[in-house]
Amino acid sequence: MKPQRLIKSGHPPSRVASRRLALRAALASAGTLSLAGCDRLSNSEGFVDVLKSAQHLSRAAHGLVAGRKAMAQEFDRADVAAHFRGNGTLMPADADYRALLQGGFKDWKLEVGGLVETPRAFTLAELRAMPSRTQITRHDCVEGWSSIGQWKGVPLAQLLAQVKPLGNAKFVVFRCADSMDGPSLDGRDSRYYESVDLDEAYHAQTILAYELNDAPLPVTNGAPLRARIERQLGYKHAKYLMKLELVENFSSIRDGQGGYWEDNGYEWYAGI
Repeated sequence: MKPQRLIKSGHPPSRVASRRLALRAALASAGTLSLAGCDRLSNSEGFVDVLKSAQHLSRAAHGLVAGRKAMAQEFDRADVAAHFRGNGTLMPADADYRALLQGGFKDWKLEVGGLVETPRAFTLAELRAMPSRTQITRHDCVEGWSSIGQWKGVPLAQLLAQVKPLGNAKFVVFRCADSMDGPSLDGRDSRYYESVDLDEAYHAQTILAYELNDAPLPVTNGAPLRARIERQLGYKHAKYLMKLELVENFSSIRDGQGGYWEDNGYEWYAGI
């Protein structure tokens, strides 16, 4: 069997080099800390500080050098890993997700609402019937590993065109099925969530993927649907999607930082 390609060199876009060096330095300082969501490096103050400093440099560089429409590097079919690594949640424990999985996701729907003219709910069959995009890209994780996969899905722009965002909508929030912290005594929601701005949401390579390497998306990689935000680090690529919500800001969502890991110290912008 062809071994998994964990990319350590080769095909490196020059615009991500300084970002990846900063992340490697953070990993070295974090030592042998284990992870559990992407995964638990947010517990390392040094690691989070590096992410914070790298974020501002990376975002400024993207704007000045590459621009907001720049494309992430795409690869050849020969570069695709034989097995694309799963990490973070590998099987949601939530009862509603388990029920949907047992039914083959026939009753699953992706709700799209918030600041839109026409809220919608899309079945998996409806998403598969829409114009699709296939792309071979590299997934870069804050843990320090990378892997290449072929993804197929519907461009997020297709869904936004149907729901028609209102003028004050600025962000898309991805709400997921997997609870990260287990049952909470105070009823606090710990399900994974993430967000991007509308520039990223409309980007050509931002897709909602339902296939990986010519097969239905595996549970370990986010079935039935996951986000692919190809110009940002892996924790932005929300898995087990259940709902998209368009908002003006994050002030009323959890701790107001725009994502589960952001609420735990990571920076919101994770460009590479």
